[in-house]
Amino acid sequence: MDQQTEQDKLESIATPGVLDKYQNAGKIVNVVLEKVIAKIQPDADIASICAFGDQEINGELQKVYNKKNIEKGLAFPTTISVNQICGHYSPLKSENSNLAKGDVAKIQLGVHIDGYIAIAAHTVVVGEAQVEGQKADVILAAYQSVQALFRSIKPGTTNTALTKLIQQIADDHKCTPLEGVLSHEVKRHFIDGNKVIINRETQEQRVDEEEIQVNDVFVLDVYITTGDGKTKESDLRTTVYKRALDRQYQLKTKHGRAFMQEVYEKYPSLCFSLRAFEDEITAKLAVQECAKHELLNPYPILISPNSIVAQFTITVAVLANSTIQISGLKLDETKFKSAHDLNDPALKELLKLPMDKDSQKKRQQEQKQKA
Repeated sequence: MDQQTEQDKLESIATPGVLDKYQNAGKIVNVVLEKVIAKIQPDADIASICAFGDQEINGELQKVYNKKNIEKGLAFPTTISVNQICGHYSPLKSENSNLAKGDVAKIQLGVHIDGYIAIAAHTVVVGEAQVEGQKADVILAAYQSVQALFRSIKPGTTNTALTKLIQQIADDHKCTPLEGVLSHEVKRHFIDGNKVIINRETQEQRVDEEEIQVNDVFVLDVYITTGDGKTKESDLRTTVYKRALDRQYQLKTKHGRAFMQEVYEKYPSLCFSLRAFEDEITAKLAVQECAKHELLNPYPILISPNSIVAQFTITVAVLANSTIQISGLKLDETKFKSAHDLNDPALKELLKLPMDKDSQKKRQQEQKQKA
């Protein structure tokens, strides 16, 4: 796989069959995400639900692309992060952690087919059919932001303009975009491409301005908090990792070498959880040795202290005349009664725009005629 990396970067949705693989991966993401959400109940064990999500992904993948020798699997393991925990929480079987009524739970998972990646995340409130106040504001701010990005991302749009939309919506809901979050362009086998949209721009954190191009595929990842936007590392164990593709090292211990061999075979380029390994104790020991030699990139568990964090993530493909949503679920906004609302009439109109292909094409033709 390592020898293919440059060729992988050249692959795009213009290549025959590629968009189909993205879309089929996205369908599985949405099916499994809905199944996982149905398990989000008071007192439910988070580790068990995460394991269920991963099993469902593998089960759904067995139904597709079986005639050819096509690699397929998890692009991102199932994670369930509640309240102030920002993301990446995917506990081991031995780490008991239960959901409670009123928890704001962020569920994220991802699938790849032949290296083509679809990821989605959705936020729910555990055991509450109607949500009010601050919880409603932070969830609506995150959802409306990702929907505004979806309606605005097109060839020629700048990443900085998209970041401003997130800030504007968060401000109206009296919330704050989380710092340190990037929406990445994805390519075959690459979950974190170089072109990015920053969730919140600060004096210390900013990215170079770039234009969106035809055939870009983006994982639009929006995090909003009721806090000040700053994060810190938690005491919770990091369990999500990705192999560092540019690193090679011959490990000294037998269990370390066996662990990395399994990583090479099952997760050569994308993310995995330590929960997937049969021997939990050996995996915990091995990952320490691998981390020491920088063979793995960790996904640490950050918190936004004393706050509530909401996340919505969708994968989109930018075509010449339209933008396609590959993965991600709709939110029933009627179940949320926020204390604050959007102030800008133009933003409200943007969020009302239908995103079916014909409507997008019609809007583009009208804009050309006006020009």
